[in-house]
Amino acid sequence: MEAIQALKNQDHSGRRQLKDKLFFYGIIVLSLVTISPIILIISKLVVEGYRQISLDFLIQTTPDTFEAMTAVSNGEKIPGGIANGIVGTLLMVVLASAMAIPIGILTGIFLYENQGKFMANLTRNISDILQGVPSIVLGLISYLWVVKHVTSGFSALAGSVSLAIMMLPMIVRSTEETLKMIPQTLKEAALALGVPYHKVILRVLVPTGFSGLLTGILLGISRILGETAPLLLTALGSSVISLDITKPTSAIPLLIWEFYNDPNMVDLIWSSSLLLMAIVLILNIVSKQIAAKRK
Repeated sequence: MEAIQALKNQDHSGRRQLKDKLFFYGIIVLSLVTISPIILIISKLVVEGYRQISLDFLIQTTPDTFEAMTAVSNGEKIPGGIANGIVGTLLMVVLASAMAIPIGILTGIFLYENQGKFMANLTRNISDILQGVPSIVLGLISYLWVVKHVTSGFSALAGSVSLAIMMLPMIVRSTEETLKMIPQTLKEAALALGVPYHKVILRVLVPTGFSGLLTGILLGISRILGETAPLLLTALGSSVISLDITKPTSAIPLLIWEFYNDPNMVDLIWSSSLLLMAIVLILNIVSKQIAAKRK
């Protein structure tokens, strides 16, 4: 009987090991299938886009159609670059961050300090809804608010407003969740020492959760970097470098859209996309590193 029982146990053990191996290799195959589109996209961008990447590509403005057509017909590299798009993107991201970060952090603190209250729940629900609103709708809102009534025309300010609205929900939610992770005893200890309430928030909670707040901000910025739809209705685009926030300006996503409509600019599409992907990838890696250090 003992021998029979031992054989049964051995048989069950062999089946379990076989199932474990099948499950393990099945996960590997499905993981490869999942990441294969990403690998193909990145490899395609690198292969097609590296040709135009140079110093001129970063410091010169976009060429006109004739210059591009001449270079393509001669088999040469397209002259010029996307400096106007890079400057415009940086300008609008800085403006959007200046608007969204303070409001987002203060709103997140409000939600943390008033959990369960009607106004906090309403604000949280609106923030969640706003996060799912299509970007083109936010561009239309900014068009009606800023383009029509503030700058009386397309402008970097209008584009930054639409991008700021997109950033807000992510910053609000990340701020609230970060503050929830801070031990309540830390706040109670500061209050017990007689520290004023506003200083507890500004000098205890915010510095303690700084890495989490910064992670949310970087993720918010990486989200808006590649947006095109709202900028078509607000910033419009420009062929020159412009630092005037009341005038139209360009952006890397806008240039990619413009290049797409010109068959002579195809090579610049790949290079611009590669640069944009690299910027977003760097921001995401930095945010991951900051989040890892916080744990």
